[in-house]
Amino acid sequence: MASAPLLLPGQPLPSSFTAPPQPKAGAGCYEYNGTILSSIVGRPRRDGATNAQVIGQVSRLSPQQAHIVIQVVNNHPVPESSEELTGVIKMGECFRLGDIVKAKVLSLGDARSYYLSTAANELGLTRGAPLLPISYQEMENPQTGETERRKVAKPEDI
Repeated sequence: MASAPLLLPGQPLPSSFTAPPQPKAGAGCYEYNGTILSSIVGRPRRDGATNAQVIGQVSRLSPQQAHIVIQVVNNHPVPESSEELTGVIKMGECFRLGDIVKAKVLSLGDARSYYLSTAANELGLTRGAPLLPISYQEMENPQTGETERRKVAKPEDI
């Protein structure tokens, strides 16, 4: 993806950074007449708030963690922008590639990702291949009846 445009002091943030939910001016920015403006030379980036609830797709797996491409923050879609928001979840046998996961932001990670958690009952796997949640720890393939152990978000219909 292309990088965000370089901003000079006094220039407004691009619309992809100010789309709802309306962000608050952070370090390197200020608000003037309802517009967020740059106060330094640099490229804008969006900082995630701790405890924000996110939904994303598993893009990469390793034995210790799952990498999630964040698509929704606090029930608001992430606007198509020049940056890709990613998060990292520590895991065991919880997720597979392509799974859709609901998580909470624990903290800001490095410059490119956030640390996420699925520890609460309402957090975890929401959609996997053609699987349906049947409990907090299992998903079922509706065609074969086979079950798989997963960390499942609280099923809304149970």
